[in-house]
Amino acid sequence: QVRLVESGGGSVQAGGSLRLSCAGSGYSYRPSCMAWFRQAVGKEREWVACIKADNTIKYADSVKGRFTISLDNAKNTLYLQMNSLKPEDTAAYYCAARFGYCSTGINRYDYNNWGQGTQVTVSS
Repeated sequence: QVRLVESGGGSVQAGGSLRLSCAGSGYSYRPSCMAWFRQAVGKEREWVACIKADNTIKYADSVKGRFTISLDNAKNTLYLQMNSLKPEDTAAYYCAARFGYCSTGINRYDYNNWGQGTQVTVSS
């Protein structure tokens, strides 16, 4: 059974940094896609960044240049380094994984495995 567990969330001031981790278990081969999504209170869950099995990486325009997604295959752990944080980055952050065909990797409906989320709060 696939399990994804996020950690690393917290409260920071604007301009600060956080590093999120997503530890995967219950599988022995690399997912086709892995991604970070976020959901602010009262808003839809939105895609943040994704990495495909061929190491193609994409970022949402809102985080490009500030966030970095990476994957440690040996540890089955996905990371999201977040720098220059803004109050509008405040949200619950979720990691997601898909096994099997992955299209663009940016649609939440492409993913069938999710973590429980970790809260990030950025104060001005």
